Amino acid sequence: MEVRILLPEPFFTEVPVKITAHDVVHVARLARLHIPDKEIEAMTGQLNAILEYFETLQEINTTDIPPSTHAVALTNAFRDDRCSPSLAPEEALANAPETEQSYFKVPKIIET
Repeated sequence: MEVRILLPEPFFTEVPVKITAHDVVHVARLARLHIPDKEIEAMTGQLNAILEYFETLQEINTTDIPPSTHAVALTNAFRDDRCSPSLAPEEALANAPETEQSYFKVPKIIET
């Protein structure tokens, strides 16, 4: 028996179910996620919608399109490295809540 789910906008189509509620519960357990029972059906529909969209993308002919890492050309936004004077230790520590000698003093987080 094939179950079909009517999806909300923007899909407007019925999608055959490829992932079952059992699959959602199983994957959630493997990922150690708790999904409330009332959200399992919604999650099942959402995951099936994602898979359906990927099937649509698979139909696109991309043989003459070169692989890319970004949809638009990006340029590096970093500035060139330049030597410049740094802050004096007193200036760097001026707003620190606690200091010790010329260091920031922070709470101990690792017990030995």
